[in-house]
Amino acid sequence: MNDSIHNSLIRLQPRGDCHSISQGRTVLTTALDGSVQPDGDQGLWVYQTRMLSRYRWKVNRGAPTFSSLSAIEQHRDFAYYIFAPAECDPRKVPDCGAAQQSIELRIARTVGEGMSEEVTLTNFTQIETSFELRLEVAADFADPSETSGPRKQKGNLTIAWKAERGSNHTLSFDYHARHYYRHQGDSGTACLHRGIRLEVTSDTPSGYRGGKIRFRVHLKPGEVWSAALRWTAQLDGKELPPPSHEGDRKRQSFRESSTQYTAPAGENLTLSVLRTVNQAATDLSALRLFDLDGKDALGPTWIPAAGEPVYVGLFGRDILFSSREAASLSTAPMRGALANLDHHIGSKIDDWRDEQPGRMVHELHTSPLAVMNYTPHGRYYGTVSGSIFYPSLLSELWRWTGDKELVRPMIAPALRGIEWADKYSRDESHFYKYQTRSSQGEKNQGWKDSGDAIVHADGSQVKDPLGTCEMQAYVYGSKIGLAEVLSWIEPGEKDLIKRLRCEAAELKQRFNDFFWMPEENYLAMGIDSHNRPIRSVASDPGHCLLNSIVDDSLKEAVARRLMADDMFSGWGVRTLSAKHPAYNPFSYHRGTVWPVENAMFVLALAECHLYDDMNRLARAIFDSAALFQYHRLPELFCGHSRDDAHPFPALYPRANSPQAWSAAGPFLILQAMLGIHPHAFRKTLFLDPHLPDWLPEIRLGRLRVAAATVDIHFCREANGNSSFEILAQQGELKVVHAPDPGKRSSDE
Repeated sequence: MNDSIHNSLIRLQPRGDCHSISQGRTVLTTALDGSVQPDGDQGLWVYQTRMLSRYRWKVNRGAPTFSSLSAIEQHRDFAYYIFAPAECDPRKVPDCGAAQQSIELRIARTVGEGMSEEVTLTNFTQIETSFELRLEVAADFADPSETSGPRKQKGNLTIAWKAERGSNHTLSFDYHARHYYRHQGDSGTACLHRGIRLEVTSDTPSGYRGGKIRFRVHLKPGEVWSAALRWTAQLDGKELPPPSHEGDRKRQSFRESSTQYTAPAGENLTLSVLRTVNQAATDLSALRLFDLDGKDALGPTWIPAAGEPVYVGLFGRDILFSSREAASLSTAPMRGALANLDHHIGSKIDDWRDEQPGRMVHELHTSPLAVMNYTPHGRYYGTVSGSIFYPSLLSELWRWTGDKELVRPMIAPALRGIEWADKYSRDESHFYKYQTRSSQGEKNQGWKDSGDAIVHADGSQVKDPLGTCEMQAYVYGSKIGLAEVLSWIEPGEKDLIKRLRCEAAELKQRFNDFFWMPEENYLAMGIDSHNRPIRSVASDPGHCLLNSIVDDSLKEAVARRLMADDMFSGWGVRTLSAKHPAYNPFSYHRGTVWPVENAMFVLALAECHLYDDMNRLARAIFDSAALFQYHRLPELFCGHSRDDAHPFPALYPRANSPQAWSAAGPFLILQAMLGIHPHAFRKTLFLDPHLPDWLPEIRLGRLRVAAATVDIHFCREANGNSSFEILAQQGELKVVHAPDPGKRSSDE
């Protein structure tokens, strides 16, 4: 791999046919000129409800000439438009085009549970002019699924215009809907009440008729006209807080309190890595769901939305995995994820929602069809990932904080997750499987949850019930991790600790005996409904390496196969081998590259002591980030090989960007490369860095372990070894140059 990619003109933009900004529960998606067209999924979306379905500025019935539009931050943008005065006389003026005789229209927008706009007109001509400025607006309160399919909900929309004194006016859209539902024993009547109110303040009076707000404007040469528009969203009759500086303050506070990443300038890829990491920190905090903010003994906690523009809500597995990846940046998202999910654990058998006692929630959607129970996704439990990863994440929090009072209350939900897996997911094969019980449920409920993700070696679909290999690995990792936590916090629970470790050891033995494919020198993708191995070569075994369920004698073989040419594209590890009959580089889970799991694979390779492969994969992901606008890793990208025929991988058409677990990935990659192993319960930090020549040095500031913070300079020596220097330290912490001495296993 050479450095040319970092100097090329390649800049990929996911969803390049539209423009989006977002904050909290609000997303504004527009055409590239900033307008909202009536067709498609454009609009102002608040709580997954389209509150503006049409938005377009016009001058004298025609559209002004679009000049430029750009996001300034994730939650605000700025646009320029121009038009020529109708009074321009070509007999007197050489060129009456908009560029030469310009009246400028500037629009500054900020979103956040609504939208605020500053609209400014400036006459840059020497001609006095009068015209009508119009804003075309409409609201349909659609569900996201209704933008590409038939409308299911039926409600009543009331539109009201109120002219007040002077130039202050109000336009309101108020929507009510009801739905009687009956699904597999769930029945009742659900109601929806949502609305949006516009307050207009302008230099001249405005009027409203036929879906258009009209302003009469008169401008002398050099004169300026302005208007302020405040869109306030309403949920169940209550107004949501309008955009304010509070979100900026919280984001700034988070960045100032989290780990800082810096390095001296140099002629290597260090600056590109830093740009990726710092953009990732910005993106992760930009996805913050402020209504779910909390606080514990260590300070503020929060969770991110899964991704923008589609996954704006609480997604259980997404917040668990993304917060694990971002642990070296801050534990605030991890603490927020664990605390929030404790409130969303299944308490009963509800087949329509795929709910069972102890099962962690998968999705909490706020869209109209979810709220009115057309679908179960207002509270849907159809994933195994949350329940079987929660205990593992809790053990990670223990390693970073060593705080018994913080961790102790979370042991009970962790145990409930394991008990759910043992009771409802494990079958007579003694392996863990999933199968939806819902008439509207998800077929595949592992990390690869698309309907066609799990395939046999001949390319045919695997029928459920089925279990993937990583499901077994995450159960193993969680039992070992929880046993470790209990041994420190509840040492009197000796029988429980012993049982968890014994069950993990038995699972590990069965796993390696059953899943190993000697002809491939690799692990099977899963186990099918007939208790036969799913003999496909896929990315899933990489998760098994990470969780240490793979026998030591097999680890290197699995790692080498994971990094073989049919799996490793040069930009990252594919979800499915390029040699597989079902391989498709564009398919969601059958050939694409996901930054989230590649970050985990970097850490897995480090824990296998395969540092060349670790740095090779890390380099590929950082190179991939450089292909994208802002160095922002998207949800996923296509699995094309990195070669002369493919100068860059294609984009998955509907990839989210920013995406929480893609944004969090670079922090886990650096944690692996720098060999950061916190043992907060011992007030010790073990460091074992292995820096490549393309990243010869990097500095971490305010890295927090327990109550201490430390500033560290890592560098690569001339002989290829890596070292570090402590630049500053506050609080009690012993820093040791050594590998992690406490790698968890069932043999402890």
